[in-house]
Amino acid sequence: MSRDIVKSVRETFEILVVALVLAFFIRTFVVQAFKIPSGSMLETLQIGDHLLVSKFLYGIKLPFSDHVLIPISDPQRGDVIVFKYPENPDVDFIKRVVAVPGDTVEIRGKKLYVNGKLDKNPHANHKDPTVYPKAARFPDRLSPDQFDAYFNGSGHMSKRDNMPLLTVPKGKYFVMGDNRDGSHDSRFWGFVDREAIIGKAIIIHWSWASFTDVRWSRIGTLVK
Repeated sequence: MSRDIVKSVRETFEILVVALVLAFFIRTFVVQAFKIPSGSMLETLQIGDHLLVSKFLYGIKLPFSDHVLIPISDPQRGDVIVFKYPENPDVDFIKRVVAVPGDTVEIRGKKLYVNGKLDKNPHANHKDPTVYPKAARFPDRLSPDQFDAYFNGSGHMSKRDNMPLLTVPKGKYFVMGDNRDGSHDSRFWGFVDREAIIGKAIIIHWSWASFTDVRWSRIGTLVK
């Protein structure tokens, strides 16, 4: 093998190694791609939207860990976040933050109240006119020692439209889908841990309903 060929192979190998290291760095610390698999965030996000999720905005995590090494900021009400689904950490979910640590949350007849005030999120919508009544067995207010029993209990549909008043614990977040009647979210399974949050959805970089139906107008749209 000639010296030129050896040099060329070595240079190609070095380029590949640098590219892999750079790709690993970007995916671990900066940005991650995410595809919308369901209609829980309609109309904000459509099935087939492909997003870029900023992992840097909420802090730098230790590689292969959920531990935040360098805190930068915390999720705020209204942020659309990607996180590890509490009931199966191998699955990533996307929802909107509606309440942060220390907030009170209550749902009465589909209406969301945060800190005693009606939430007026313009992105939230209801597609099902049915309002399930509050189950008699649920209290008017949940104390911290009742959280597990409530959220680990029956997924009764009354939880979709009515939820007792509760206070979001330290280090946890309450999230909901914008498609309020078609979202499996904190109303059913509880809070999202701060360390389970992967990042904030920032932009739609690709969108299609099928191979022959590309949504060109959505590409480059910021997630709000």
